[in-house]
Amino acid sequence: MEGFVKFFGTGGARFVVSKQLRATGGLWLHYKGTNLYIDPGPGALVRIHSAKERPDLASLDGIILTHKHLDHANDVNVLIEAMTEGGFKKRGILFCPQDAVGEDAVVFPYVRHHLEAITLLRESGQYEIKDISFATPVRHHHPVETYGLMLHLNKTIGIITDTRFFDGLPDHYHADCLIINVLRSEPLGSYDHVEHLALDDTKKIIMDARPQVAILTHFGMNMIKRKPHLLAQRLQEETGIEVIAARDGMKWEF
Repeated sequence: MEGFVKFFGTGGARFVVSKQLRATGGLWLHYKGTNLYIDPGPGALVRIHSAKERPDLASLDGIILTHKHLDHANDVNVLIEAMTEGGFKKRGILFCPQDAVGEDAVVFPYVRHHLEAITLLRESGQYEIKDISFATPVRHHHPVETYGLMLHLNKTIGIITDTRFFDGLPDHYHADCLIINVLRSEPLGSYDHVEHLALDDTKKIIMDARPQVAILTHFGMNMIKRKPHLLAQRLQEETGIEVIAARDGMKWEF
């Protein structure tokens, strides 16, 4: 094993966040000697410290915000403080869209001084941090500036964060493993303001991108009611691709 993804939360959207039906802490990515935290939503700090295998926050090399919505960014400031040991050790890189640090910012100005650098994400961007290189291949269709990730490690790992499905989306995420935020079990219908993937969208992505494994996460209320592990099993049968429904605390090794 050279790396792992640890799921400190598999819930998303307002009702799941407010009720904490699933945790909403985001992802810890470890690869070789590098540690990144992706989307530290509400409860990230508490979930980390209550885990059986508790990682050292001072070992983080950077934090990635795919976008600034609270279910992805609520704990970013406290994680920056933890990563920099209260700001006494200037270290770490924050990767985020411009609007996360611009007007109506979610990253407080005073904690930015604790960081070594802030790198702004952009469409078709390429980035490196120690052992990890990654790309933001396309801007997603979401109410705020939002980017998914393509991580180039000993295998490629794609993270499709919040977005409405759009033509060409799967083409940007041909990866060995795809982690997909699946908020809704049903198509948009009349709720066309909810710019998130549904289960049918996810099936299209899996069929087109053909990963070795797809991991579903970031579940909304209806997904949770319908039991994500059963929906993942159905997708696996329909696509012929291994599909896993992530669980809070799950550690996926690669």
